[in-house]
Amino acid sequence: MTDNRPRKARRTVTWARPILDGAAVVKMRGLDLMSAMKDGRFPPPPVWSLVNFRLLEFGEGRAVMEMTPAEYHYNRFGVVQGGILCPVLDAAAGYAVHSTLPAGTGYTTLDLKVNYLRPVSVETGPLRCVGRIVHRGSRVCLAEADLTDGNGRLYAHAVSTCLLFKLSKKRAA
Repeated sequence: MTDNRPRKARRTVTWARPILDGAAVVKMRGLDLMSAMKDGRFPPPPVWSLVNFRLLEFGEGRAVMEMTPAEYHYNRFGVVQGGILCPVLDAAAGYAVHSTLPAGTGYTTLDLKVNYLRPVSVETGPLRCVGRIVHRGSRVCLAEADLTDGNGRLYAHAVSTCLLFKLSKKRAA
């Protein structure tokens, strides 16, 4: 007879507090803020620790994230819940947009369309998510992101529309 009682597991999540100095953020170009996060001068957003992803590389109009699937990402069917992959796609597309911003400008995602193409599990291994700009206007930016495994197989594709806006010290804090 099979014992179907749940096995207990535990995970502790730690994160650095988000940037509280809005004045510093307002004065930085997007690429400079991303550099500060990458080299540890500014902490990444807390969700990165929760979902287990990180910024690998970036350039003007491009950002590359990495996510390693874990059992705590699983849904009832033993594969990674699509809602866990979504923030990685959103971040890669968003940081591609962020990399183009001048000082004093912010962005927010207006809409995100995700196509999930195959299931992700621990056996999939680390996933790479590349975000890039498709079109950048003065107020709206269109970006996309692809989530692939180490062999280049596509697991998900996202298209994001972002609104660009002027930051104030109050809003950035």
